[in-house]
Amino acid sequence: MAAFDLLIKRAKIFDGHGGDPVVGDVALKDGHVSARGRNLPDDIADEVIDAEGLWLMPGLLDIHTHYDLEVELSPGLPESVRHGTTTAVVSNCSLGLAFGNLRRNGEDPVVDCFARVENVPKPVLARVAERASWTDSKDYLDHLDSLNLGPNIVPMIPYSMLRIAAMGTNAAVTRPAEAGEIAQMERLLEKGMREGYVGFSTDGLPFHYLANDPNRDKKIPSQYASFAELKRLLSIVRSYGRVWQATPPTENPWKVFRAFLLTSGRLYGKPLKTTAVAALDLRSNRNVIRSAYLLSRLLNSKLLDGRFALQTLAARFKVWADGPITPLAEEIPVLRELMTPDLEDRAGRQRLYDDPEYEARFKAMWRTGKTGFNPARLKRLLRLEDMALRRELSEMVVESCPVPSWAGESFAAIFARLKRFQETGKGARDGEEQAVFERFPPVADDADFVFHLLKMWDRELYWWTISANADEKRLRQLTMDPLFLPGFSDSGAHLTNLAFYDVNLRALKIAMEEKGEPGVAWMVRRLTRDPAMLFNIEAGSIDPGDQADVVLIDPKALARYDGEAATRRIWRETLQNDQLVNRSDGVVTHVFIRGRAVWKDGAFTPAFEREKLGRVLKARNAAGA
Repeated sequence: MAAFDLLIKRAKIFDGHGGDPVVGDVALKDGHVSARGRNLPDDIADEVIDAEGLWLMPGLLDIHTHYDLEVELSPGLPESVRHGTTTAVVSNCSLGLAFGNLRRNGEDPVVDCFARVENVPKPVLARVAERASWTDSKDYLDHLDSLNLGPNIVPMIPYSMLRIAAMGTNAAVTRPAEAGEIAQMERLLEKGMREGYVGFSTDGLPFHYLANDPNRDKKIPSQYASFAELKRLLSIVRSYGRVWQATPPTENPWKVFRAFLLTSGRLYGKPLKTTAVAALDLRSNRNVIRSAYLLSRLLNSKLLDGRFALQTLAARFKVWADGPITPLAEEIPVLRELMTPDLEDRAGRQRLYDDPEYEARFKAMWRTGKTGFNPARLKRLLRLEDMALRRELSEMVVESCPVPSWAGESFAAIFARLKRFQETGKGARDGEEQAVFERFPPVADDADFVFHLLKMWDRELYWWTISANADEKRLRQLTMDPLFLPGFSDSGAHLTNLAFYDVNLRALKIAMEEKGEPGVAWMVRRLTRDPAMLFNIEAGSIDPGDQADVVLIDPKALARYDGEAATRRIWRETLQNDQLVNRSDGVVTHVFIRGRAVWKDGAFTPAFEREKLGRVLKARNAAGA
């Protein structure tokens, strides 16, 4: 029997500890790292890979995903694994499957909660809900461990589903929890902590709404919890030393501060490990990132003794929209009306388009702050608007639509030609464009133009905008700032709106360009060992004896890589739906999970999704972890 199953020779090794890389060899045996060193003998290995010129590092962690759904349909999670991700944290934003589908009394919580919050079509959700037959958090862990996992899966207890388990959907969004129901939540949460769940996820974003009648005007259940209820539950998380993952109630700065003060060891006896999604440089409001810096420094100060980390995105926040369907629309009441019908319900949206009163509301919203001298205008000029969508035609770009020649053009350029055509009868680019221009009513401004585009094409108009991290210098500062934790990919959600499956590679590229190999070593630690320590899981390291989750990267290919340009919209047969994905082929040359090759030479290996590779990772201090 060979001493090693695999020997990787002459790689530049970034071990996740943050120190300078060394050129050496790594040997794998029985799913673990067997040895590291230089000039390890290759005649005692079953297979040898010459990795000269390549970077070797621990498998990367994706700490903010919504793969609870896709893992049921495609447990290999190919769109992340191909970019070097070997561990994914699920059950974020208070949503997940820890308690099964929770269907009762006609309620369908998985569909109700995920459809609008994560922009996943209801038919996809219904297929997952049908499979979620378990009712117990321990049974869910056992179920996950029975799947042919690609990456390791790290589940949390999701607050909205916890409230539904104790109260039912309708009650959880229409009345306060009773004493017995809170006690039941405490029992279920503590049970989950004993079973090894790494933490507890909550959600406070004011634009996360339910998708089923009769509650389409209601937010998801975690947002109806009182502060006292939240504090009681987090005392359990604190006592176990687990993580609180949160999204903040952004409409109220005092609520944000009060909530995140719960991290304080000074105020509550013991620090609560807290991570939140918010470190974005919004184009519409420059105060958001300033507040993020201030909040992080204050909560982690000696005065408060917190353990607080905001998750940042190592990419421009490019958001695509299927007509009016975009995460950015939910926070604007008038646009939210178009989000309320099901994705497939074009007739429901058409009724709004045809309603003169709705048209007036839409145009009034679109014009807010653009003319005159008033508070809204002043806030727009100072970049202090309340809406993430700036409603700026020059920042809105057509991806595809019934006029193929418009692809890649800004709304502003098309609007200028339309105005010229309506004034002179000339200026249309070709007959196809002229035919569309002739269908337009007279347009006085951009509000008229955008409204008619949506009315004419609805979801056939596919467009994008950059709503945050547009400033390259600030983006790099955020990515390299030790105050923030690289994360927030939203993998598995917003199927046709976001694509950050490769965001860890983008972070590595920024680190390489900013600080060379020392920067890469630091970033590898930030993408592996640091999040593994935060969640207290066995991942993010390639010391001898560790599970052999290993990635090889070609630094020359990484230097050439443009993640944003490598985004594609494809048909995913598994999901029976379109999906935005990234293609970094050539950058990641090999991915090994538990010692088995799952990706090499630009393709998945036969073991992928045919064998169980990853495992469910529990908190290290849990029984049986």
